[in-house]
Amino acid sequence: MEPTLAARALSAATEITTAALSGGDPDAVLDSVVRKAAELAGADLCLVMVRADDGKVSVEAAHGSHHEDPRGVVLPAESAAGQVARGGVTVVADDMTTDPRTAPYVPSELRRFGPFAAAPFGSGGRVLGALAVYRERSGRPFDEATVEVLTAFAAQVGVVLALAEAANDRHRITLYQERERIARELHDVIVQRLYAAGMQLDRVRRRMRKRFASTDATRLGEAIDQLDQTIEEIRHTVRELRSPEPETAEKPAATDLAESARAEVRIAGELLGFPPTLELSGELADIPAERADHIRAALREALSNVVRHSGASETRVTLVRDNDGVKLRVRDNGAGVPQDVQTRGLRHLEERAKRAGGKFYLNSSPSLGTLVAFELPLDKRAS
Repeated sequence: MEPTLAARALSAATEITTAALSGGDPDAVLDSVVRKAAELAGADLCLVMVRADDGKVSVEAAHGSHHEDPRGVVLPAESAAGQVARGGVTVVADDMTTDPRTAPYVPSELRRFGPFAAAPFGSGGRVLGALAVYRERSGRPFDEATVEVLTAFAAQVGVVLALAEAANDRHRITLYQERERIARELHDVIVQRLYAAGMQLDRVRRRMRKRFASTDATRLGEAIDQLDQTIEEIRHTVRELRSPEPETAEKPAATDLAESARAEVRIAGELLGFPPTLELSGELADIPAERADHIRAALREALSNVVRHSGASETRVTLVRDNDGVKLRVRDNGAGVPQDVQTRGLRHLEERAKRAGGKFYLNSSPSLGTLVAFELPLDKRAS
């Protein structure tokens, strides 16, 4: 290997390694790779081609004095670049438009080039694709020393980018897991406390209605509405934190829905002045987090309406998991749900059930009380 050229290659690889491992923009790092490789090889064009699962390679970065932009061009697995990416062996051609290994696969964007060399972009089990250089048809072929330097450069830089990609994936997973933790904290703790505070304020308002001046009663009502709005905004934030989910991240941990139900019923009991009956059946400790959130929201909404509007003396909560999914029932012996509340407070439960592939229904009358039912499947039909 020619000493001066090797030293330049080492310097270029070190610069790219520093940028990649320090979290530099991936596109900028790839642009640096093709620029440095073109300079090292004295090439008119340099391309980074990334291999897909089906063996095809696509041009992800390009640098050179070319009129056509080959980025996005896809070459078949049988092409020289595809074979380099798959087999890990450098391919060199004096004229790729006449060499039988390369001629059948030259895209129109590259037909004005002749001398060609493609080296594996990475090494061992970390080959990402191919690093290819080209010269105009009138240019001299790539000599052995240049190809040797190009191969070493492509191997080192490719491995570095593979390592940087893996480190970035781990960072994304860690970030997603932290977002999931924050979302869970918001949903399970903050919303629960705001919900309890709102119920307590509403209870005070109903009991002290005759003692409040009209302006004070109005302000208290506005405060309760603001709490409800805050809860909805937090729920929206939770949805944003959980989406989009990184492809490489693990699914959120399953939720113990039984424990969540006990917490919701306990708060409702403090506000009602009597403990609702809670019946649990089936395995509720491994419910997928997204499914559990829907059930918990339905339980909270149903109990909220019992506290606010029913005047009930008995409330029964039944939560069952069976082969069809999870079924929630909240029944009380109160005065039924007022029409205006039914259209405002419970409508979103029906919409939530529909979006999640489940069912919701409400049966309410002044003489029989209220039954709220919410059901969700746990199979692949659930969205």
